[in-house]
Amino acid sequence: MTRVLAVALERYGRLHYFSPGELEVKVGDKVLVVVGEASEVAEVVWPVQELPGEMPGLQAIQALATEADVARASRVRRRRGEAAAVARAAIRARELPMKLCGAEFLEDRGRFLFYFTAENRVDFRDLLRDLSSELGARVEFRQIGARDEAKLQGGLGPCGRDLCCANFLKDFEPVSIRMAKDQGLPLNPLKISGACGRLMCCLKYEHSLYQDFKAVAPDMGTQVSTAEGPGVVVDYQVPAERVVVQLAESGRQCTCPLRDVARSREAYEQRYGC
Repeated sequence: MTRVLAVALERYGRLHYFSPGELEVKVGDKVLVVVGEASEVAEVVWPVQELPGEMPGLQAIQALATEADVARASRVRRRRGEAAAVARAAIRARELPMKLCGAEFLEDRGRFLFYFTAENRVDFRDLLRDLSSELGARVEFRQIGARDEAKLQGGLGPCGRDLCCANFLKDFEPVSIRMAKDQGLPLNPLKISGACGRLMCCLKYEHSLYQDFKAVAPDMGTQVSTAEGPGVVVDYQVPAERVVVQLAESGRQCTCPLRDVARSREAYEQRYGC
């Protein structure tokens, strides 16, 4: 068994999963955790759960946060916000073709880290030098893509829920238009694109389900026998594992469980082990 809890750096922000270690913590407690390159103060938003099996790479929270830690975190957030405002003003003043998306302040290293997007490479050497002088710290810029921008800024997806990338996804897995085709979705960019303008990450969630279903389901137009008589397969209901059959005699459509009209009994038994 593995003990796991979830914390958030910002209210309603992305969830990060840690082991409580030997500490006894509850929802609402402030704790110290390592996220990225720095130690951060986070709030426990999901109580300790015991999950079966092992979770390799799961880090433990460092300690309960003290008042000094909370004050430091507040100071870091304030400096980060002030530095972002200064950087945006400097970018506008120089009319650089770049968009600032986020900022980090590593107080123990005296370094600001700014994330930006741009269509092409940007020469920001003068900006870097001036910001280092104005902020009194080392400054670094990192160019990111559209998906990373959405992950940093957050928002709501077409489903009405928080963006997966900003909430729980750790890495971006490849998503292709083929996944949308396999799931019978309209190939309309407005329907299958996320807030980042790229294909929605959730297209991958159920893709294997559709692949497995089509591996044993009869093809469209296949003649099959059903409890209501012979007919032709005209549609699928993949989540329900059913196929839609148009009956030859009446022309009426009926839905049948996949097990009753599978392409072959051997293929069905191979998939379900029965």
